[in-house]
Amino acid sequence: MLFMWMAITREVSPAMNCCELTHLERHPIDIPRASAEHHGYQQCLRELGLHVIALPAEPVYPDSVFVEDPMLVLDQVAIVTRMGAESRRGEGESLARAVESYRPVRYLREPATLDGGDVLRVDRTLYAGLSLRTNPEGIRQLADIVEPIGYRVYAVPVNGCLHLKSAASWLGGNDVLVHRPWISAGAFMGLNLIDIPEGEERGANVLLVGNTVLVAQGFPKTADLIRQLGREVRILDINELMKAESGLTCSSLIFRSAAASSA
Repeated sequence: MLFMWMAITREVSPAMNCCELTHLERHPIDIPRASAEHHGYQQCLRELGLHVIALPAEPVYPDSVFVEDPMLVLDQVAIVTRMGAESRRGEGESLARAVESYRPVRYLREPATLDGGDVLRVDRTLYAGLSLRTNPEGIRQLADIVEPIGYRVYAVPVNGCLHLKSAASWLGGNDVLVHRPWISAGAFMGLNLIDIPEGEERGANVLLVGNTVLVAQGFPKTADLIRQLGREVRILDINELMKAESGLTCSSLIFRSAAASSA
């Protein structure tokens, strides 16, 4: 069977200036510029060989471009989360419709809260951030779904940032890029933790696609550090999107799917 890598994205909401913010001060977001940044992100994914599905904007959900939070897609199942911000809890419906032809869909239930940005996958291990957006019941329900199909789930306390993946990103192999003050790094026992360069803490959220790591513009020391590990690096401008407390993993759901043979 042939396979292809896919990325589900969603266009920027015209209401993005009403986005949820927790750790950042609110600054005006230039919506056309944010949309242009997002289109550049989508094009980069295409250039790296992914089939990109771009869903239409959701005007009633200011944060809805950040498709990582409402859904987690694993090899065997897709999980609609129950996000910690009540204003975002309708975002998963259209994602479920987009994914249901590729994966069976499961749902987290009240009183669970869990944002996908709090789930860092390293092969068959899921590190789940215990944060302001994700509670112990959310992590328990996640484990109930995924442990029977071969995954392990470990909770990681998070402090000082929005999500676990604001402070920790997988770089492939045993390498994880981290900003230790924001997480309990001891939860990553057995992995090689690589500290984000001083002054570039907001650059800790990077996106691995194959052997290429996407790094946000403005974090040159981080980009150089990743190159020294033998990875290719692509720099992307997401300055407007980052005003909404985002990073590079937030704006896509990347997974492998069976592809039709051309024979």
